[in-house]
Amino acid sequence: MKAGGGPVKLLCPRRFGDERGWFSETFNSAKAGAVGVNVTFVQDNHSMSRSAYVLRGLHFQTPPCGQDKLIRCVRGRIWDVAVDIRAGSPTFRRWVAAELSAENGRQLFVPIGFAHGFLTLEPDTEVEYKVSSTYAPDHDGGLAWNDPDLAIAWPLDGKAPILSDKDARLPSLHRFDSPFPYDGQPLQDLPTEPLVP
Repeated sequence: MKAGGGPVKLLCPRRFGDERGWFSETFNSAKAGAVGVNVTFVQDNHSMSRSAYVLRGLHFQTPPCGQDKLIRCVRGRIWDVAVDIRAGSPTFRRWVAAELSAENGRQLFVPIGFAHGFLTLEPDTEVEYKVSSTYAPDHDGGLAWNDPDLAIAWPLDGKAPILSDKDARLPSLHRFDSPFPYDGQPLQDLPTEPLVP
């Protein structure tokens, strides 16, 4: 398994608008490659969350079935998080987050070696994401959303998140022996201005 996608990136595809609305090319492999996202995606997923404060994550797949992900919100808003879980990384445990919405059109690229999760900020929120490997239940993994070693500042506004039974039982990072190698690229802050492929 090789992570071909590079570091976590915030992408903002261009929108071309007129009085009718707008058009956007949401994925183009050549343009994605030009900004360092060199991945072949093999599966598209789509989730719908009926309520605000649904929290899905933190998820990953272990080798040799690791998944690069390209996430976008097509209805509503989410707060999307990537956590560095690569063994030997100087930014191990560090996380970055961005608000993705149907309105802003931003996408978060989360490469292999990072745990991923999101929190819905509005009811009836829909999220679509591309992955570089198909779902492999035997390699399905995750970490607790509220692990104090991660200290993720979820914008819950004092509310309890809505979790699946599975996500409510995920282990803490200190019980996780990472199978993901460090590729020499530390996690960096997301750019103030998103990249435009």
